[in-house]
Amino acid sequence: MIALVGATGRSGVALARALLAAGMPFVPVARNAAAWAALGLPGELRVADLRDPEALRQALAGADRVVSTAHARWTPALLAAAEPDASFVLMGSTRRFSQWPDDHGDGVRAGEAAFLASGRPGVMLHPTMIYGAQGENNVQRLSALLARLPVAPLPGGGRALVQPIHQDDVTRCLVAALGLRWEKPETLVIAGPAAMSYRDFLRAVAAAAGLRAPPILPIPALPLRLLAPLTRIVPGLPNVTGDEIRRLTEDKAFDIGPMRRILGVEPIPLAQGLALTFGPDHTTG
Repeated sequence: MIALVGATGRSGVALARALLAAGMPFVPVARNAAAWAALGLPGELRVADLRDPEALRQALAGADRVVSTAHARWTPALLAAAEPDASFVLMGSTRRFSQWPDDHGDGVRAGEAAFLASGRPGVMLHPTMIYGAQGENNVQRLSALLARLPVAPLPGGGRALVQPIHQDDVTRCLVAALGLRWEKPETLVIAGPAAMSYRDFLRAVAAAAGLRAPPILPIPALPLRLLAPLTRIVPGLPNVTGDEIRRLTEDKAFDIGPMRRILGVEPIPLAQGLALTFGPDHTTG
């Protein structure tokens, strides 16, 4: 039996639908029964808060495979609550490779360390920036910014590399990982097919959203970080944090040979993924 932890989150919902389509029975696990009921998907939810060890143990009872789309910081709780012979498919993040420490990246690194030290079989998948999920705030938020800015101020002119992955490919990787027999704990980066500069990514998003790509204005990262709090008070602008500005200065490019070889997943090109994200009914508010 598969237990799906985080069944009401963006990646969790996408995975639940994929498992249903593939005829792979699973038990959804989440803390919000109303959110699961609102989805209208079959399956009786096992309600559990990841902070409640006993409730989590009961939710995972009988599961020989545990797949979690919750933050990797909860890995120790899952390891402790699962059946002794269960295997795992866990979601991490390539944030764990960032040179800039933050709570998100630190939590991923801690979760990965706990998983590798456990000796339990399975894999922790580290996705790059995920786009294309219902309600995601990566390319949608960027397009909202592009619609309002006369220029695009980017640290270093936006020359740092990014390699975003579409939600459909993340889901395919999770399903593929569930179908494999893992002998020991492993980690695997999952990403889009090719890295590109952030400025080219910005232009691709603008084109897909039907917007004029604003001219790139190279600005040092520090002034942008100091100005970032203004996005919380300027009407119509999505919130951008100083940490997000700082991460725009580092390359996020990865070898996906292992992803292709082990999981058998060939990720879709960015242009195709953006076309799916900004469908014919898309409007930029």
